[in-house]
Amino acid sequence: MTSVEENTDHTADSGPSGYAAARLRLLQEESRSGPSRRSALAGLTDEWLNALFTTAVRETGVRGATLVAVGGYGRAELSPRSDLDLVLLHDGKAEPQALSALADRLWYPVWDLGLALDHSVRTPGEARRTAAEDLKAHLGLLDARTVAGDAGLLAGLRTSVLADWRNQAAKRLPELHSLCRERAERAGELRFLLEPDLKEARGGLRDATALRAVAASWLADAPREGLAEARRRLLDARDALHLVTGRATDRLSLQEQDQVAARLGLLDADALLREVYEAARVVAYAGDVTWREVGRVLRARAARPRLRGLLGSRGDRVPARAPLAEGVVESDGEAVLALAARPDRDPVLALRFGAAAAQAGLPVSLHAVRRLAAQGKPLPVPWPAEAREQLLTLLGAGEPTVAVWEALEAEGLITRLLPDWERVRCRPQRNPVHTWTVDRHLIETAVRASALTRRVGRPDLLLMAALLHDIGKGWPGDHSVAGETIARDVAARVGFDPHDVAVLGALVRHHLLLIDTATRRDLDDPATVRAVADAVGSVGTLEILHALTEADALATGPAAWSAWRGSLVADLVARVAAVLRGTTPAAGEPEIPTTEQERLAVEALRTGEPVLALQARQEEDAVGVDLVVAVPDQPGVLPAVAGVLALHRLTVRDADLRSMELPDRLGEVLVLSWRVAAEYGALPQAARLRTDLVRALDGSLDVPAKLADREAAYPRRRGVVPPPPRVTVVPDVSALATVLEVRAPDAVGLLHRIGRALESGGVRVRSAHVSTLGANAVDTLYVTTPEGKPLDPADATALAGLVAAALS
Repeated sequence: MTSVEENTDHTADSGPSGYAAARLRLLQEESRSGPSRRSALAGLTDEWLNALFTTAVRETGVRGATLVAVGGYGRAELSPRSDLDLVLLHDGKAEPQALSALADRLWYPVWDLGLALDHSVRTPGEARRTAAEDLKAHLGLLDARTVAGDAGLLAGLRTSVLADWRNQAAKRLPELHSLCRERAERAGELRFLLEPDLKEARGGLRDATALRAVAASWLADAPREGLAEARRRLLDARDALHLVTGRATDRLSLQEQDQVAARLGLLDADALLREVYEAARVVAYAGDVTWREVGRVLRARAARPRLRGLLGSRGDRVPARAPLAEGVVESDGEAVLALAARPDRDPVLALRFGAAAAQAGLPVSLHAVRRLAAQGKPLPVPWPAEAREQLLTLLGAGEPTVAVWEALEAEGLITRLLPDWERVRCRPQRNPVHTWTVDRHLIETAVRASALTRRVGRPDLLLMAALLHDIGKGWPGDHSVAGETIARDVAARVGFDPHDVAVLGALVRHHLLLIDTATRRDLDDPATVRAVADAVGSVGTLEILHALTEADALATGPAAWSAWRGSLVADLVARVAAVLRGTTPAAGEPEIPTTEQERLAVEALRTGEPVLALQARQEEDAVGVDLVVAVPDQPGVLPAVAGVLALHRLTVRDADLRSMELPDRLGEVLVLSWRVAAEYGALPQAARLRTDLVRALDGSLDVPAKLADREAAYPRRRGVVPPPPRVTVVPDVSALATVLEVRAPDAVGLLHRIGRALESGGVRVRSAHVSTLGANAVDTLYVTTPEGKPLDPADATALAGLVAAALS
């Protein structure tokens, strides 16, 4: 093998043709690639330019000049077809004609070889002034190094340029961030493009260079782990692309991907794209973290003088830490772990952390995520109920889910929680209809599904099906068939019961059924509709499948869904629902009270006051505790009890209210069975709950005012904007009462507001059944007139509107 030094000697003797031959030999060396080849190519080019410079100086008589490499060449990272970025730096003493002659003797040989050249001639003062006016010029000089001539000229300039960069960081870094954002909007997200631009797209080489510039400012530094390797992979891919095409291109076109993959020793184009996507994900994530830190530091610097003026000699205050969930707080605009959090003792903490951050619309602290990855304890299998609910809360948070999920994924937490995720992570989809890779498409589908949760009775199954519907794309064969098996395994792992596991399996297996049938089959053929009904099995599953179909299409890309397609699917769903309802029995009345409920009801009638009992749940993985409250029948019980629970920061996971008549007793008792959990901290004592409940019922405790004060103390965050509540009258369910169904985002005081609306509507609550599924509440309310009769249709519709208005 010919060494670079031997090539260099030949180049110096033979001029441009010798350099060209040596360069060609170097690029053809099979054993040399990656950083070694880029560095050797830069060294070879240095020697050639140094020889040109030495000869030109001798011929022109110019003294006090130096040839400087900037940008990628300055970093000694020359790809086969890279530009040569050069600055001829001089002390200003040479005659203009001599200086021009020197420059011509340098630039023309480069052009003669067909190499791209970016060049300028400046004094150190001119270079510094140009850098002050031109951000890109300033960035290039940060990587400047001497190729030939007087190194002292550059040394002084580099010192000045770096000092300027650090002194002007408060101005320069926001400008650089703006450039990065504009470039991302123009070139797209590298890790989701079928033909990505390795340099310009978000997560590409320019972003990696920007992170070096941020580090040079000393203001912030990018997460180092994996960043250098990611950058190397992108550079290696660009090298191979240059060699395959023979052009200075950064766009990885479809027709060249197999050849580029082969040159890099990869199996095929898919393997190439996945490697490129992985690298881009690392760079993009590092950028997110770094720019967030830059913003935090700049805000802190701007606020510090004002704080000193306000606080005098007391110094800076410690940033406030507002609680978000158990073990999770907000600090300085980020979700961080509480000081007392113990990842090694709390296996649900990672999911609770992610869910709380997404619900609040906050970025997650890099330190916190890395601590969770390093110290977190594995979840038992099947997962405890809290872990499942926190996953659903994270999935239902809408757009903020994406950033939180990617932060957890970047540190390996998602794959640890869901091992099957590894097969779809960064997996390309070779279909122009698809906007995203498989993994991002699944998360985007969950985001879309979160906006449709009011349309289904089981939003938890909708969100989980959205996450899993394409999970089979990591396996050979029909992805729907493979996906059903995987979805069942994952659902069982996450802790769904056997019935829900079967439903999720069916949803994944048939997630394309509605759109394919609606657009390719005759809907007037009864056999078509019957086949879909047989596959789906129930109205509830059909309802979820309809929402999943829309969410999947919307997350695929603009070409996958339209009003026409939506109308076809809706028509099919209506026909199938009619068939299924023909065999589906109506829902029954509430269940018979338990012995414990009867005991408390008797005690409430005896004393004439509320009676309650707090009990730990028997199930090992149960979330929260059971609270049973018995109250002599009177107006305002539901809003009073719900309001007191909200004041004590108790989250209602599910609830059941029923009116009970006891034999040989006068009057009725309302019995409320709740499953509650502390939002954070410890549960309140039962005696304190009872005292506040008595006060709420007699009017001495103004629950609405107290809740309003609490909301005012904790201003609404910019986080999730959930879909609006949906209140409907459910027909043909009960002959004894009017049934309202409320689908709404779970929130503090939700049941309190529902109860107050019902009270203002002058109705009596016969029974209520409350379920909280992740971040969604699905409440069914059986109401009657004060005389105990169902409402007439007009009054029922008006009541539904009243409740909806109270929740808006």
